[in-house]
Amino acid sequence: MYGSVKLKYIVNRSNIGYTRVKSITKNLPRKERSSCVILHQYTFEKIICPRCFSDHLYLYGHDKHGNQKYKCRSCNRQFTPASKRTTSQSKYHKCPVCGRATFIWHRYDTYLHFKCGSKTCNHSFKIPIPPPSLLLLPQNLDGVTSFSGFRTPPFMIFIALSLYYDANISTRAIKRFLLNWLNFSISHVAIHYWTKAFAPWFQIVSKLYYPALNLNSDTWHADETFIKINGIEHYLWILIDSETRFVISFVLSDKRDSNSAFLLFYRAKCLTDAVPLCIVTDHWDAYNQAIATLYPSVTHHQYENFSDDVSNNVIEAFNHTFKAWYRTKKGLKSFASSLNLITTFLFHYNFLHQHTSLNLLSPALVAGASFSPMQMQSWLLF
Repeated sequence: MYGSVKLKYIVNRSNIGYTRVKSITKNLPRKERSSCVILHQYTFEKIICPRCFSDHLYLYGHDKHGNQKYKCRSCNRQFTPASKRTTSQSKYHKCPVCGRATFIWHRYDTYLHFKCGSKTCNHSFKIPIPPPSLLLLPQNLDGVTSFSGFRTPPFMIFIALSLYYDANISTRAIKRFLLNWLNFSISHVAIHYWTKAFAPWFQIVSKLYYPALNLNSDTWHADETFIKINGIEHYLWILIDSETRFVISFVLSDKRDSNSAFLLFYRAKCLTDAVPLCIVTDHWDAYNQAIATLYPSVTHHQYENFSDDVSNNVIEAFNHTFKAWYRTKKGLKSFASSLNLITTFLFHYNFLHQHTSLNLLSPALVAGASFSPMQMQSWLLF
């Protein structure tokens, strides 16, 4: 009330001087004193300093809104006269807890990690962003896409590959088996070439059956296991269906980061439209944002230990099967050959391997794919 009386006094008295304004507003709060100065400027059409009420001013550039700034020669105060200002639109999101401004705490390829600017709130949250195109490029496989043109009968090649991937037999042992039991002589070097050469073809065959697969189960499991390629540690990321034991997608990467986890679920999204009710992972934080971005309606369960009601025992059983095959290879030599070997291994695991838990059926047959032994032989006639 005290301030409003003074404001009315300033507005009504048109012959008031600067000294009078200073003496009147000396004891007012800062906001009311600024209001007095604004009304005085409006009344006398003259700009004065809001601190010392001096009119000895000079131009001092513009503020971020484009308004003229002034600087006082007496007290060096910088200010902008009253004018219509536009509210600044921050490009960052507001804090969902307290509503204050935020800043980018960490920047990743698939999401931005924001943090609240208030030290009392200190809340952080993540916002997904479009990933770079280089991250989503498919991994090209070197090899052939047909069994035609080979001197060896395709059926012999198929037997050799089944022994290599399903029975974990070395190429020299396969050579002896074909010679002793089928009276077929072939070099172990040629068998080693077969194990990698037909990976592109098996990838094409598997993609043909993906639309027929029913993978809308209750739970998917994701995990990563390490392998060594030329002495360097790499990570194999696996996404598997719990009911059919079908390996939906995989990623071979030299890093254990959020980009690899995002690529794992992105490939699964491209291969199938199926959506589970729950995705089970360990407590590795790389899975959190990938699942929240690509499968927002799915429950993400992070198990504490293997004694939980919902654990990752299904995918750990797959890791045991894969490592049993991997150890017989005594290490992998290059990334390209490792990618071909793993692609062919997963094709045999999904379409040819007979699982005891599935009544000696392959995961693809349990998931809804329909092919007979005669149709399986037709895969080799192209």
